[in-house]
Amino acid sequence: MKVIATDIPEVLIFEPEILGDRRGYFMETWRADLFAGAGVDQSFVQDNQSSSGRGVLRGLHYQIRQPQGKLVRVISGSVFDVAVDLRRSSPTFGRWVGAELSADNNRLVWVPPGFGHGFYVLSEQAEFVYKCTDYYSREHERVIRYDDADIGIRWPLVSGVETVMSEKDLAGVSLAQADLYD
Repeated sequence: MKVIATDIPEVLIFEPEILGDRRGYFMETWRADLFAGAGVDQSFVQDNQSSSGRGVLRGLHYQIRQPQGKLVRVISGSVFDVAVDLRRSSPTFGRWVGAELSADNNRLVWVPPGFGHGFYVLSEQAEFVYKCTDYYSREHERVIRYDDADIGIRWPLVSGVETVMSEKDLAGVSLAQADLYD
């Protein structure tokens, strides 16, 4: 598995080796020893999957307590995936990393605990799956606005396509107003 560094050292992109022949293909999407060798030595307790149409934007989500690390990938379609460092003591605090994930490129992104996460659907439809290091906790969930000027994410919004968001995401707060990690 190829490991690709990003501008934020803790956020990693993984490209699995695809073994294919006339029957189809095979790939490993999680192997504890390989990921641990890249610095992702985590236990996962929950798997999630979502389906979304073009123009759906989910995020920026995080849990102030029970922070979740997420290993994310797309099994159908394509998304623009974003991780934002929400750790005040970090030299990369407030910075973001984005990557296109698709069923064609088979990339995975490691979003560590202490980061906000979101994605925007580029394709007609996308199936998004992710492993979590802690359980979902509604009471600890927080949302930062996707368009916060202090973060400055350059979302590749599709021209002529309505951006669709949940009420929860539309009610997100600014980075300056958010509950953050130390």
